[in-house]
Amino acid sequence: MLPAEPTLQQFSNPFVRYLAATRPAFLSVTLVACLIGLASAHAGGAGVAPLTALATVLFGLLAHAAGNVINDYHDALNGADEANTGRLFPFTGGSRFIQNGVMSTRQTGRFGYGLLALVVPLGLWLAWRSDAALIWIGAAGLFLGWAYSAPPLKLVARGAGEAVIVACWLLVVVGADFVQRGEFAWTPVAAGLSFALLVANLLFINQFPDHDGDKAAGKRTLVVILGPDSAKWGYFGIAVMAYGWLIMQVGGEALPQACAAAAITIVLSFNAARDLREHARQPAELGRAIKLTISAACLHGLILATALAFDWRA
Repeated sequence: MLPAEPTLQQFSNPFVRYLAATRPAFLSVTLVACLIGLASAHAGGAGVAPLTALATVLFGLLAHAAGNVINDYHDALNGADEANTGRLFPFTGGSRFIQNGVMSTRQTGRFGYGLLALVVPLGLWLAWRSDAALIWIGAAGLFLGWAYSAPPLKLVARGAGEAVIVACWLLVVVGADFVQRGEFAWTPVAAGLSFALLVANLLFINQFPDHDGDKAAGKRTLVVILGPDSAKWGYFGIAVMAYGWLIMQVGGEALPQACAAAAITIVLSFNAARDLREHARQPAELGRAIKLTISAACLHGLILATALAFDWRA
C-alpha cells in the first residue's frame, strides 16, 4: 500500500517540512554514487581522507536535493504535476507539497535555488583541497541539474532527461574519485556508467505514470514522444546497456573480477522490465516495477563499491 500524500498538518514543523520537500528517501542513489567514487579512489591507491569524503557526500546530497526541489518548482509552473492524475506517490508526480498546500510555489523556488547556492562554496572548498579541475566537474553537474527542469533548456521536456541523469550520476562518481585521487582516472567511469544507466531507468519508468500529465503540460519526455507501447522496450534496452558495459569493463580488466557480482541485479531489472511490458498503459500496476528499479540501482552500486573497496582481483 502506498503512503498518503503530504498535508500541512503532517508537516507543521518547518524544519521537517523543508527536509521532506527534498524527498530525502530518493537521495540514496547519490549516496551510493559517492561510495562508488570513494571506493574507486581507494582501489587506485589513493588514501581516502575522512573530512573530504564527508564533504563530498554532503556536496552530492545537497546538489541532488536542490535538483529535486527545483524540479517540483518548475513542474508546478508548467502545470505538469497539477495535471498528473495517474501518479504513483511517492515515486512519481513530484513531492505534492505545492499541490497540497504544504509549501507555496514561491517558497519552493526560493528553497530549491537556495540549496543550489549552498553547493557552490562547498564545491570550491573541495576544489581547493584537491585540484582546480574539480570546478569543471562541479560546474557541469550544477548546469545539468538546473537545465534538466528550468527554462529555456528544459531538457527533460525535450526527450533528453535520461541522458542528463546518466551524465549527472556519472559525474558524481567521477567527482568523488577525483577529490581523493587529485586527477582523472578511468576506473570511476568503468564502475560508474552501469550504475548511472540503472538510475536513468528509474526516471524512465517513472515517466509512464506521469505520461498523461506530462503530455497535457507539453513535456515531451521520451515516453510522451514514443508513446507507452513503444517506449516500454526502452527500459529493457537501457538495462542491457548497463549490464553489457559492466561485463565489458570486467572482461577488459578495467575493474576487479569481483565487480561482476553486481550483474546479479539483472534479475531485478529484468523483472521490472517484464512488469513494464505488461502494464505500460496501466500505471497503477507499476509500483512493484518502480521498487525493483530502485533496488536494482542501489544494490548494483553497493556491490560495485564493496568490490572496489576490497579490490578483490583474481
